[in-house]
Amino acid sequence: MNWTSLDSWIVAAGVLCAGSCALLGNFLVLRRMSMMGDAISHAVLPGLAIAFLTTGSRGSVPMFVGAAVVGILTAVFTQWIHTLGKVEESASMGVVFTAMFAAGLILIVRAADAVDLDPGCVLYGAIELIPLDVRPVLGFMVPRAVLILGGMFAANLLFTLLFYKELRISAFDPALASTLGISARLMHYLLMTAVAITTVACFESVGSILVIAMLIVPASAAHLLTDRYGVMLILSVLIAVAGAILGHLAAITVPARFGFSDTSTSGMMAVTVGLLFALVMFLAPRHGVLSKLVHRWLLSLRIACEDVLGLLYRLEEADPVRQPAPVAGMLHSAVGWSPWMSRLALASLRRRRQVRRDPSGYRLTSHGRAVAAELVRAHRLWETYLAKHLPLAADHLHDSADRTEHFLSHPLREAIAADLPGVLRDPHGTNIPAGDAPRADLTSKSAVHGPDAEKG
Repeated sequence: MNWTSLDSWIVAAGVLCAGSCALLGNFLVLRRMSMMGDAISHAVLPGLAIAFLTTGSRGSVPMFVGAAVVGILTAVFTQWIHTLGKVEESASMGVVFTAMFAAGLILIVRAADAVDLDPGCVLYGAIELIPLDVRPVLGFMVPRAVLILGGMFAANLLFTLLFYKELRISAFDPALASTLGISARLMHYLLMTAVAITTVACFESVGSILVIAMLIVPASAAHLLTDRYGVMLILSVLIAVAGAILGHLAAITVPARFGFSDTSTSGMMAVTVGLLFALVMFLAPRHGVLSKLVHRWLLSLRIACEDVLGLLYRLEEADPVRQPAPVAGMLHSAVGWSPWMSRLALASLRRRRQVRRDPSGYRLTSHGRAVAAELVRAHRLWETYLAKHLPLAADHLHDSADRTEHFLSHPLREAIAADLPGVLRDPHGTNIPAGDAPRADLTSKSAVHGPDAEKG
């Protein structure tokens, strides 16, 4: 790989475009308007055609003005259809951009004899050609696209900093924003104007594919990594910048490994930021696929452990001098978990010293008995509470309590107990353990059953 100054300018353009789009993309993602960039990038076609038919020039300024005006109109028309027509926002986007894109095609056909068009340039841009069009700046030759994209990034950064509070409140709660004197409608149109101008400014150089990708993907990835708004802004820009840099590196190195000379840099940047999103989607600490699977597995293990404790407590309660619960068959079938989960739960309880194993089976330790008593207390309190407030038969109470007992916190248990003053038995006639009773009972049991009952 031979890295030259041309590569540096290409990466600079990609980074500035990615950062500009990512800043605004956060607001679009939070407003559930992620596809607005896609709609605008398609709908600007009539603006380009009208600008050419009006001025007879393909110069950057008239083309930019025409595309920007139509991009803003796209956002305005989308909001009008959504508000006045009571149409879903995504549907209103589809109505506007397809209609305007079709109108643009008709106008392009009208102008086809007078102008050469390259549809591929609109899709994936010409970022590789950016270093060829330069302007002198302080004695240095800087690509024109880098100047435009740098100005766009600075403008979007300033816009985000100046209206940070207003954009945040109106994105999460437009009604609250209006109550606080912030015009949610004005913030919406300002944001849509910024998105339209950014889209038009970027896709001339990098193409609509990269613009759409950078508007949506970095913000979505950042949203998986954090629930804090300010952190999300920073992370989205970092992800976008990483996607641009790694994308260009991949564009100049990966094709050679498969016998190709090169590939589209803009396309590879979009692919790379998509791969970064996939990585985040699987590995995000809270909202990632793997973390959710781990969380669900740990929750299942906790519930299995509590079910084992509850079963052993009830067996002890029914026969205080019984033999330890046998390992084979009975325990996992009574609890309802698979054999391997029951064994795992027992191993976890032994490691936490809540259960000990005798030669013939398992017993609760003093600590395990106290935990189990609180669990059984939650179960029976909930059954009693349901029986008091709902006209349910006694045989309909157990299943609900069996699920709820694992999620009743101590304050909630005590609040339920306060609602049941003087109630000592559940609807089935079984004693409800007192809040501090398990540890007090433990002393008396030690005296009755001897030191072996508390060993482990």
